[in-house]
Amino acid sequence: MAGLLIVAVPFSGMAASFGVARTYAPVLNKPDFKAVFGGKDRISLKTDNCGQVRELEFTALPGTVFKLLEAVRRNGETIYRVETDEYIAPPGVKLFLDSRFLEITKQVPPSRSRRLPGREEIVASMRNAVGVPYVWGGNRQEGIDELSRLYYQKPLPSGTEGVLLLAGVDCSGLLYQATNGWTPRNTSQLVHYGKGLSIAGKTAEEIARLLEPLDLIVWKGHVVIVLDPETTIESALACGKPGNGGVVTTALVKRIREVMKKRQPADDWPAAGKMSDVFVIRRWIK
Repeated sequence: MAGLLIVAVPFSGMAASFGVARTYAPVLNKPDFKAVFGGKDRISLKTDNCGQVRELEFTALPGTVFKLLEAVRRNGETIYRVETDEYIAPPGVKLFLDSRFLEITKQVPPSRSRRLPGREEIVASMRNAVGVPYVWGGNRQEGIDELSRLYYQKPLPSGTEGVLLLAGVDCSGLLYQATNGWTPRNTSQLVHYGKGLSIAGKTAEEIARLLEPLDLIVWKGHVVIVLDPETTIESALACGKPGNGGVVTTALVKRIREVMKKRQPADDWPAAGKMSDVFVIRRWIK
């Protein structure tokens, strides 16, 4: 079938080798965007049994700079294999982006303009996200409007707009959204981000007394954010429950106790190959 033909063309020697996201853009770990968005009926979204698009790595913010590594022709469209300094892909994972989300340039473009909001603005943004659905790889609670124009038959079925447009955030995506893309996008980086607090051997109550708003209770796989002296906030997947989870708040000491049922407090994240059933606290904002 001609529509499924894949032709990979490395960018070695080609004129264009960079792209800049012109809008919010989904970055996938597979090149077949049309199989994920729209499907054969153009009204479907490919999800797992928890309602998540596991092909989605993250949502690039407007102005994000990508290096174009190769061009892939897929279903009549050009898909680029890309890399970006704003997202460190897990080992063995390749990143792909539909060319229609990009402005192509021959020259190395300037990095995306970034501004870290103030502490109060970040906290307010996260409070505003309470109740937003959990979306694997999501970091924009309003979703990606451009998906409707590029992939879906209009009008979108009533009540499905948010799901089809990836409206929601995952755990690190909640923080990434609130900080305007300032913080690392993955928990594998957040466990080393900022300064670690000394918490080894302490009780939940003792740890809680050390914490300040926006401290991170984090391990590889999840992050819980201190919202205020009494409360945490997080986006958690709750597979099988109505909505499959989302952004919730919990009393601070209660949430630390819950974490400590499965993990022990550590001062620093263990070196590779060492015990990892721990959590750390990272303070990253002054």
